[in-house]
Amino acid sequence: MHGQCGLFFRTYAGEARIFPSRFLMVSMGLFGAALCLAPLAMNNYLVSILCLINIAVIGAVSLNLLTGFCGQISLGHGAFFGVGAYAAAYLASLGLPFLAVLPAAGLVTAAVGMFFGLPSLRLKGIYLAIATLAAQLILEYVFLHWDAVTGGSSGMAVDPPQVLGFAFDSDVKMFYLTLAVAALCVLVVRNIVRTRLGRAFVAIRDHHLSAEIVGVDLFAYKLRAFGVSSFLAGVGGALWAYYTMYITPEQFGIGLSVSYLAMIIIGGLGSVLGGVFGAVFITILPEFLNFVAQHAGALFTDISGALLAMKEGVFGLVLVLFLIFEPEGLAHRWRLIKAYWKLYPFAH
Repeated sequence: MHGQCGLFFRTYAGEARIFPSRFLMVSMGLFGAALCLAPLAMNNYLVSILCLINIAVIGAVSLNLLTGFCGQISLGHGAFFGVGAYAAAYLASLGLPFLAVLPAAGLVTAAVGMFFGLPSLRLKGIYLAIATLAAQLILEYVFLHWDAVTGGSSGMAVDPPQVLGFAFDSDVKMFYLTLAVAALCVLVVRNIVRTRLGRAFVAIRDHHLSAEIVGVDLFAYKLRAFGVSSFLAGVGGALWAYYTMYITPEQFGIGLSVSYLAMIIIGGLGSVLGGVFGAVFITILPEFLNFVAQHAGALFTDISGALLAMKEGVFGLVLVLFLIFEPEGLAHRWRLIKAYWKLYPFAH
């Protein structure tokens, strides 16, 4: 029920709805319509950034399911992304259609993720992070040296995806494809966290011993978390392969894993919306710094080189300041903003 001073619910089911009010449903519909129309008023460069954001959203929400909701720290998410990309490239080279390649790449990645998730029964915290870091390094070695499947250092080429004879061979077309898949993945994760499976993940994150006492099978649920998260990462990796049309081992290094971890920390751990916010922020920030460095360099040619060199340092500084002054993430700030306007002008 929607009151004058906020939202009130009579049942738990009403509170758990994806759209708890008609206003939110209409707002999301208008936002979706605006997002679909946005590429028509943008150049190819901006549309390409939107495509990268869509793919990053898939990676961020999938990692947030594993780390934010289940509490299993992973430093190998970038490598799982690479497994999905290489699986998609290899299956596509065998002649499989896009609609079959996408879920198949996810299943392959889920199997790999669950295999490397086996130590999660005995390890937790920083020890699990080191184990997933080992998975990252192992998979990087496989990408580079399994020439028969991955192409080794030469990489692999991927043709544009086709669905029912329609080729997604431009940035605008790929934007709509990546947007549809990203929206579906976000919806899947949002529904998972509302189910018994999601509640078990949160129980394991909050206190694994208490969860085990009340009947949660820690090993089974941790493996499920790795499996679902890796499946979605594989789908995102497959989209990345189709979008870039050429993949190499360097694209899936430890830097990518750290970027996804930064996305969920900045966006907000344990929040689906936080994963989306973090993906948008981390994807746009380097582009914004590039824009500032280039235009400032055009005005002050003598410092242009220094500005470009400082770009990475500024990026790191922004992240550190963000973690100091907004440790609970952008999703928490968004909740505070909404709460303020629900009570305006009587907020205090």
